[in-house]
Amino acid sequence: MSYCTYISTLKTGEQNVHKIYHDTQYGFPIDDDNELFCRLVLEINQAGLSWTTILNKQETFRKAYHNFDIKKVARYTEKDFERLMNDAGIIRNRLKINAAIENAKTILALQKEFGSFKKWLAFHHSKTKDEWTKLFKKTFKFTGGEIVNEFLQSAGYLPGAHDAGCPVYNKVLKAKPLWHEK
Repeated sequence: MSYCTYISTLKTGEQNVHKIYHDTQYGFPIDDDNELFCRLVLEINQAGLSWTTILNKQETFRKAYHNFDIKKVARYTEKDFERLMNDAGIIRNRLKINAAIENAKTILALQKEFGSFKKWLAFHHSKTKDEWTKLFKKTFKFTGGEIVNEFLQSAGYLPGAHDAGCPVYNKVLKAKPLWHEK
C-alpha cells in the first residue's frame, strides 16, 4: 500500500502520529462549525512550527479552548487570555491566541449572516487558492497563504490533501469534498 509521499519522509515516531490524522481527518469534509474552527486554530498555531508539534498537542488545545466551542471562545476575557498564555500544553503566542479569540467572534458574525461557518465557506466556493487567501486575510486574523491553503485542503475545500495513488485519496472522494463536486 503506497501512502502519500509526505508520510514516507517522516521519522518512524512521527509517522505514527501523522498517519492517524492522515488516514481519518486530512482532506475529509468537516460538517461541524466548531471542528472547522478547531482546524483553523490548529493551522494558525502550526505557523513556524512542525505539524507534528501541533498533532502532539491537539488534545491539550482542545481542553484549553473549551473543545473549540466558538461561542465560549468568542466570550473569552483577559483572564482567559492570560490562562492560555500560561498553558504550557499549547503554543503560547500572543498573536495566535488573540487570533483564535477574534476569529471566533468573526465566525459568530458569519454564522449569523450565513447560517453557519460551513455555509460561508460553501458560499465562496469555488475560489482559487489566491482568491481564498485574499478573502481569509480580509476576514480573519493571522491567516497567510500557507495557513489558508492547509486549512482548506485539510477540510476538503481545496484539492491536494492526498496523492492520487494514496488509498486514503479514494476514501476522501467518497466523502464528497467540496472541491470534487461538479
